[in-house]
Amino acid sequence: MAENAGTSGTTSNDGNNVGFKEQDQLLPIANVGRIMKQILPQNAKISKEAKETMQECASEFISFVTGEASEKCKKERRKTVNGDDICWALATLGLDDYAVPLKRYLLRYRELEGEQKPAANHDMVAIVDNCNVEDGDNMGPLI
Repeated sequence: MAENAGTSGTTSNDGNNVGFKEQDQLLPIANVGRIMKQILPQNAKISKEAKETMQECASEFISFVTGEASEKCKKERRKTVNGDDICWALATLGLDDYAVPLKRYLLRYRELEGEQKPAANHDMVAIVDNCNVEDGDNMGPLI
C-alpha cells in the first residue's frame, strides 16, 4: 500500500531504468476519499486502509486502460490520447459495461462544448445507437 511508497524503478521502452515515487503515480488520496464518501451514507466512516486500497486500485485501472489506448496511438503514429481512444481501450479490454456509457458521456460532452466534428458525430452516434444498453443507465450530469 501507500505506506511503502518509496522510489521504485521501471524500465522504459529503450531499456533505461526510470525512477519515480510510487505516490506520484497514484490519484490524490483526498480525491479518492471524496469520491468514496459520495456513495456512502453521511454518517459512514472510511478507514485509511480502505482509501489507500481504493487509491491503488483506481490508479492501476486508469494506468491499465490508458496504456492500452497509448499503444493504439503509437501504432497509429499519434502523440495524443483522446476520449475515443479510451473508449476503444475499454471495449478492447472487455470492459463494454464502461465503454458504452463513456461513449455517450463523451458525445454529450462534445455537444455541450461545441467541439464535435460532423463526421465524428455521425460515427459516434452510430456506435452508441448500435450498443445494447438499458435505457435506465444514469450517467449523471456533465460537470
